[in-house]
Amino acid sequence: MMTGIPESMQKLIQHVKEFFPQDEKLQHMFEQCFVNTYTTTLKKQEDGKTFVITGDIPAMWLRDSAAQVRPYLLAAEEDEEMATQLEGVIRQQFDFILHDPYANAFNQTANGKGHQTDLTKMTPHIWERKYEIDSLCYPIQLAYLFWKSTGRTTLINETFKQVMETIIQVWRTEQDHENQSSYRFERTDCRQSDTLIRDGKGGRVVPTGMTWSAFRPSDDACTYGYLVPANMFAVVILRYAAEMCDVINQTALKEECLKLREEIQSGIEQYAKLDHPIYGDMYVYETDGDGRVNLMDDANVPSLLAAPYLGYLPFDDSTYLNTRSFLLSRDNPYYYEGKCANGIGSPHTPDHYIWHIALAIQGITTTSEAEKAEILSYFKQTDGGTNFMHEGFNADCPEEFTRDWFAWANTMFSEFVLSLTGKAVKGSPLYNQLMKSKSN
Repeated sequence: MMTGIPESMQKLIQHVKEFFPQDEKLQHMFEQCFVNTYTTTLKKQEDGKTFVITGDIPAMWLRDSAAQVRPYLLAAEEDEEMATQLEGVIRQQFDFILHDPYANAFNQTANGKGHQTDLTKMTPHIWERKYEIDSLCYPIQLAYLFWKSTGRTTLINETFKQVMETIIQVWRTEQDHENQSSYRFERTDCRQSDTLIRDGKGGRVVPTGMTWSAFRPSDDACTYGYLVPANMFAVVILRYAAEMCDVINQTALKEECLKLREEIQSGIEQYAKLDHPIYGDMYVYETDGDGRVNLMDDANVPSLLAAPYLGYLPFDDSTYLNTRSFLLSRDNPYYYEGKCANGIGSPHTPDHYIWHIALAIQGITTTSEAEKAEILSYFKQTDGGTNFMHEGFNADCPEEFTRDWFAWANTMFSEFVLSLTGKAVKGSPLYNQLMKSKSN
């Protein structure tokens, strides 16, 4: 066993080893990847909060930090110290949202590091101010799953109320971005995907009920402002928040959550679906609400492929399965087939580079045991000889990859492997799916 690792985590490592007793390669990969976030990215602070770097970048992304620690909720079920550390992560995320809900990444202190020359309302605490819907979703998802895993309600308090009021205000404003939003973002001397057109306002959209996003979870600019997977995620966390409101008797706030949830979901179902001539009724990745759509998927989560993992719809939903067939085909411009693996990549990385995060989501969301086994084999032969996961890798030559140290990818691989052994975070759609499979 590795030294300095909590017993609660070591139990999960041992569980995986016992489940795959003959697979030393997988055992070693899981052990390294599972502890990676814990040993390298968590930074306890004097005020009890926990700062989480993303890996090779010393800033805390709201999205990445939530995803990085998510599997540790399994350990927190029985480990009070781990639970306290994860509570510190969420408290830090809540503070950052209240500092600026439009920012996606933050500095540990007000040190002025990061993209301070961007043309937007920066502060010394902000590393980057790319507005992404999922940055506001992930901390609420983590807080909800933390509650379900540990039973602790200490986070469901006045600060949670303020955070949700802030999120609702932003999402309401961005339902009419063209006329109501003051958010602007421009970056000079960069590739086009790192900045917004029209003097930082982004592409024109019309109201649909959905809420606008400037950037994708890849931190690349949206082609069309209604990012469908992110809106799906918003629908889910508004339901989570409504349930959490019951704990502190916030009836009015609960009603606001449910009302906005209904509007966004109606917008998705009305404006973000089409009848594809090959795949049938399916979801689009982005739309402007005025007839223009983007048919693709990106490796980063939220993605269309991840819709059941997020909890927007069932794993066997017919429209999702149609969409999935499109996404895992050559008709998706970012689906790649190579000598070592087939899977989804991203315009954020080179052509023909598949993402380990996307492979994990494909494995988690399939109900086919054969497909799960295939994904597991892909992982084992695409680590580039490092026993770690990466951002993107060359589908023909996995030794060529981006980012030596990318904690989110290590975590997603760990979550996929744990799911193969029947373990998932309590309260999550994946947990519910596993329980359903066991009962059948």
